[in-house]
Amino acid sequence: MISRRIIRVKVLQVLYAYSAYSANSMENAEKELFFSLKKTFDLYHYLLYLSVDVADYAISVMELHKKKHFPTEEDLNPNRRFVDNRIIALLRSNKELNLYLEKNKFVWEDNQKFVKRLYQTLVKTDLYNNYISKEKNDFGDDKTFVKLFLEEVVLQSETLNELLEEKSIYWNDDIDFVTSMTVKTIKKFREDSGDDYKTLPFFKDEDDKQFARDLLNKSIMHHDEIKEILKKHTKNWDIERIANIDNLIMELAISEFLYFPSIPTKVTLNEYIELSKYYSTEKSPVFINGILDKVAKNLKAENKIEKKGRGLIGEEKD
Repeated sequence: MISRRIIRVKVLQVLYAYSAYSANSMENAEKELFFSLKKTFDLYHYLLYLSVDVADYAISVMELHKKKHFPTEEDLNPNRRFVDNRIIALLRSNKELNLYLEKNKFVWEDNQKFVKRLYQTLVKTDLYNNYISKEKNDFGDDKTFVKLFLEEVVLQSETLNELLEEKSIYWNDDIDFVTSMTVKTIKKFREDSGDDYKTLPFFKDEDDKQFARDLLNKSIMHHDEIKEILKKHTKNWDIERIANIDNLIMELAISEFLYFPSIPTKVTLNEYIELSKYYSTEKSPVFINGILDKVAKNLKAENKIEKKGRGLIGEEKD
């Protein structure tokens, strides 16, 4: 579930804190990295269950309306298509999801004001009203509705962003990625999935977990060597005056050039240029691209970059 791009983001954030506090140890930095990644995995489970809590709130509203002194026909016989959504039912009964939430002690019910506001926003949308007013619906309609609920209502909620910032500093940059992983999970549900359906794993495989550990540790252990390479290629710049975040982005990229033989240099370049678009200045991507391109070409010319693996043998040196 945790992508390599998210790993790179989290390593960058941990390195930024590590570079600011000289008392930090590599062991503590690694613990912080995996704690941060775990928080992203937490959020994935919380968002998966959010539609269930919104549906449960809708049920409570229906029950209140039935208890009016003079209930209308609609109050007594409400449209239940949303609350009986088959994807929501599968999420509600999913053993793995419920066990995770029970262990991690977070439920949206504890944030009832947010759930109420999200429900009130939802029922005003064309998405909701078109869905409940369709003459017939099938499992595919239910799946599409929950998917669009996450993408068009949850993801666009300013209240959600405020709530996540309040709950954890680790979630500030996670919402887009986690929503996409939640939608990916929803798309894979089948009508016969049952309550033992497997949600996404923490890491895709052990290689990704090791990549997270190695990227952080190698960048710290080889910091002096990497910094010297960077100095050599920024002679016309005062490296101390280059934005710290730009330096860290380039140091991570150089670490991948040198110590990760299975990752193509072009992949590394593209990934860190993308990161610079979000975490640095407007001019940084062009600057970083220019420096890293020069670094990569020179390191290849010096035979310091050696790439191995399928599709990497004979990687061009220019």
